[in-house]
Amino acid sequence: MQVTKIAQLTGHNAAIFSLVEGQGQGQIITGAGDGWVVEWNLDSPELGKLLAKVERQIFSLCYLKEPQKIVVGNMDGGVHWIDLNDQIATKNVAHHQRGVFDILEVNEQVFTVGGEGKLSRWSIAEMRSSESYHLANQALRCIDFCEIRQELAIGGSDGAIYLLDAQSLEIRQKIPGAHGNSVFSVRYSPNCKYLLSGGRDAHLNVWDLGQNFKQISSQPAHWYTINSIEFSPDGKYFATGSRDKTVKIWDSENFELEKVLEGGRDGGHFNSVNKVLWLPAGLLSCSDDRSVILWKTENP
Repeated sequence: MQVTKIAQLTGHNAAIFSLVEGQGQGQIITGAGDGWVVEWNLDSPELGKLLAKVERQIFSLCYLKEPQKIVVGNMDGGVHWIDLNDQIATKNVAHHQRGVFDILEVNEQVFTVGGEGKLSRWSIAEMRSSESYHLANQALRCIDFCEIRQELAIGGSDGAIYLLDAQSLEIRQKIPGAHGNSVFSVRYSPNCKYLLSGGRDAHLNVWDLGQNFKQISSQPAHWYTINSIEFSPDGKYFATGSRDKTVKIWDSENFELEKVLEGGRDGGHFNSVNKVLWLPAGLLSCSDDRSVILWKTENP
């Protein structure tokens, strides 16, 4: 695989923790420690557009295309509902404790996971929490959804992965000790055959859904925490971003390493890579260095 650095998006005044797809093709939205929510057009990456500003560090984002809203999670557990068509309708809710670490839209609802170990389901129309469940005694760090199985996977700071029915929120299965320490990222493969997880132990683990989540692969993929996992649009590859400052690209069939993107050699990041996002326009990574890098990937 050939990977080329195309652009580096700068303008935030603090570490960028969240990176999501925007409304149109080639648009992305970032959230950072400066409290800024910024929209970028990858065709003209030199200048970002400030969409909103909150008073605390932003840990997580979710862009809702249909109602034109952005859900923002901050470091203190606050959930901000930003209506892009009516700024007066913006709503701030003090909900979680010690941070909102991930936000996900599922079946016209929104789920948040927080630092107190609570999972909450939100009504998009009413912009309020409809129910909450205390899953763990430590922080919940990440969440993903498998449409085929109608299932949520949630990773926690207790090292466990929780598998829940997406409708009833009943726990189908718990994988204790999935990682030696916190589970920072979970991602279902596009075909929902596998669940991938990355943790503070720097291991990349693969769980076979067809074998009752049997672990079929575990490797020390990075030097430090794996913060993010993202599949390519065609599903043939996936990328990982780590506190070791690198982005790595892997083969989805055999889970073997294909490419390492680093600071000195490739013009990559010189601080922790907090999030990766893979769009048709390219692979994106955001970092503590306050920038987003756009990479062009070409398959052999």
